[in-house]
Amino acid sequence: MLTQEDIKNLTDYQKEVFATKEDFTELKSMFIDLQISVDSYAKKADTYFQEMVVLAHKVDRHEKWFHLIADKLDIKLEY
Repeated sequence: MLTQEDIKNLTDYQKEVFATKEDFTELKSMFIDLQISVDSYAKKADTYFQEMVVLAHKVDRHEKWFHLIADKLDIKLEY
C-alpha cells in the first residue's frame, strides 16, 4: 500500500517529468515573442530588398545615360 509520503514523492516526480499548465503558458508567451521578432525581421528584410531593387534600377538608368553621353561625345567607355 502506498503511504502519503510515497504519493507526495510520485506527484513531485510527475511535476518534474510532465509539463504543467504553467509551463505551457510560459512556452506560449515565448513563442509569441519569437513570432513578433521574426515578423519584425521579415518586414525589415522585405524593405531592404525593395530598396535594393530600386537602387539597382537607378544604377542601370545612370549607366544607360553614361553610354548615351559617351556615344554623343565619341568616347569609348571601358569597364
